[in-house]
Amino acid sequence: MIFSMDKYEKLVEMIRDAAGNTVVLTGAGMSTESGLPDFRSQKGIWQGADPMQLASVEAMERGSDAFFEFYRARIKALIDVSPNAGHAILANWEEKGHLRGVITQNVDGLHQRAGSKTVAELHGNLREVVCKSCGSSYESSLFLNATKCPSCGGGLRPSVVLFGEMLPVDPLTLAQDLTNGCDLFIVLGSSLQVSPANWFPREAISGGADLAIVNLMETPLDDMADLVFHESIGGLLQKVQSLLQ
Repeated sequence: MIFSMDKYEKLVEMIRDAAGNTVVLTGAGMSTESGLPDFRSQKGIWQGADPMQLASVEAMERGSDAFFEFYRARIKALIDVSPNAGHAILANWEEKGHLRGVITQNVDGLHQRAGSKTVAELHGNLREVVCKSCGSSYESSLFLNATKCPSCGGGLRPSVVLFGEMLPVDPLTLAQDLTNGCDLFIVLGSSLQVSPANWFPREAISGGADLAIVNLMETPLDDMADLVFHESIGGLLQKVQSLLQ
């Protein structure tokens, strides 16, 4: 498939026509451009590992060494990672009134660090750890050296959604509110294979919105989209940004 500048211009036209009623869903592909691994590729987090042994409620409750090592490694990995150009552009679009908000499957907090204000974190975040007993929250760096709450001595856990847990209500509600009635829904770096994240673009289409998908690999919703780009997110957003200004 040949991608001409006409497709970028078409996306710019769709953003302008949406008049601020655009919503973006981001997946792991948004974070890999900052140097973080994805989950399911040949170099992904789950390569050669059992997710249920690393990131499940059961692993946490039995105090699995693998669980603590896994999340400590993920927290450490975020120390030297910065938002990329794509994160910055989305924050700028929100500030300029082009974007209503971001729905994200990512837990790295890079959208907020780039300046995005309205972010629905479907899977929680790695910025904080929470006490399972008293509910106190702390910066995730505490988890690198401690597993007990400084306030009550209860067990600490990352503020992420583990296998076996329901997604948090508030981010789900925000994501639904953003999706309802939007005029343009843009997917950036998601395989659209995980529910409920892959519900939102379908709901947007059902509500009459246009759909654009940017992902290196094909997704199950490509045939439903008005525009599909199989290329890097940062490069595409920079092209669109230059035309949008």
